[in-house]
Amino acid sequence: MELLLERPVLVLNRLWQPVHTCSVKRALKLLCLGHAQVVQTEGEARYQTHDIGSWVEYSGDEASTLAEEVIRSVKVALRVPKIIVLAIYDRIPRKEVKFTRQNIFLRDKHTCQYCKKVFEESKLNLDHVMPRDRGGKTVWENIVTSCVSCNTRKANRLPREAGMSLLNEPARPRWRPFFGMKETSADEVWNEFIAPDRKKVKMGV
Repeated sequence: MELLLERPVLVLNRLWQPVHTCSVKRALKLLCLGHAQVVQTEGEARYQTHDIGSWVEYSGDEASTLAEEVIRSVKVALRVPKIIVLAIYDRIPRKEVKFTRQNIFLRDKHTCQYCKKVFEESKLNLDHVMPRDRGGKTVWENIVTSCVSCNTRKANRLPREAGMSLLNEPARPRWRPFFGMKETSADEVWNEFIAPDRKKVKMGV
């Protein structure tokens, strides 16, 4: 059950725009507080939204319960939600990834861009591909993840001058609500909401 509670859930704002993700545990809490509704992602009532009462009823359907993973308590069984829509949050989602040390590590998948090895965050550094004293800027396109050893080896030189090559050319990552997550973590049904067809979306009562 613990693994189910930590699964990612896509979060939509009131305008049905993806804004971020949260855990199943957090999604169910928002549902119980009345701050969000679950978006049904299959069946004839696809795109219908559910409050806690209707979600409990829907989860109790024998056919659907057998088909999907559920979280069970003594009294009820709740299907694991895949998408929730917030009741009042209507801010426009950020369209760019914030430039931070952690997000650079996420972009590069915690992999040193020189030796191609994966490291713990505490053993990683940021490297200016074009050294700062040569005019290199601190921007997405000039910063890469490097391990301590490669960072020391490269020193204040260009990669080619140090006999090194980059695994990937640094670039500004494209915004996605699941930026930084493992690709296998994203549910396929999320794709329909990254660029939704508004004509097919139906709000629940």
